Amino acid sequence: MSTAGGTRVSRARATSARRTGLSDVTTPEAATREADDDLGHAVRLLAATPTHEARDPELLRHWARTAEAFGSALAPVACRARITERADGLERGLLARYTSRPAPTVELYTDTLAAAEALIDARGWRHWYPPGSVREAALAHEAVHEQLHHGPAKAALKRALGHVVLRAGRFRLYGHVAGAEEIAAHAYARTVCGLGRSPLHLTAALADAVPQRAE
Repeated sequence: MSTAGGTRVSRARATSARRTGLSDVTTPEAATREADDDLGHAVRLLAATPTHEARDPELLRHWARTAEAFGSALAPVACRARITERADGLERGLLARYTSRPAPTVELYTDTLAAAEALIDARGWRHWYPPGSVREAALAHEAVHEQLHHGPAKAALKRALGHVVLRAGRFRLYGHVAGAEEIAAHAYARTVCGLGRSPLHLTAALADAVPQRAE
């Protein structure tokens, strides 16, 4: 894969990245994250999620793999929520957000979308994320959050993960695995949008590149 250190960045691309507030410096920790495959990013997401601090790493890997497979297998579904746009995503650390009240709404953060597109150009990742695919993937991602919030897919994901919190004879109550829905949504977006890498790879790189904006 391409990394910041191994990718030639043209003057125009570097300027685009700076205008969006991105750093063109890759720390060793960020380089390690960029070297992760998509499953590695999913495991990192779970490990960093509250309630998972003491979990067995192999269990987290199993849950991450299961959530990825679940999301990839979901049938395509249109985003039925109202779509609005805002320009304060970098300040809030958000690219898109789904809210169910007062009415189902997907908020797209145009400044973060622009930052992601600039980062893709700067890192030479267009073969993974074609022009316009970040917005498309964001809408697909939030459509799955809507599906998991309202439909039977939420219970199906719990059963697939197999996190049993109560057992009485044949009865089993499956618990919520924090972060699993996010992984499933990223895997779904990669599949339906035909991306070369998961959006998790992009958002991890974006999180490393954006903080300098506030410094």
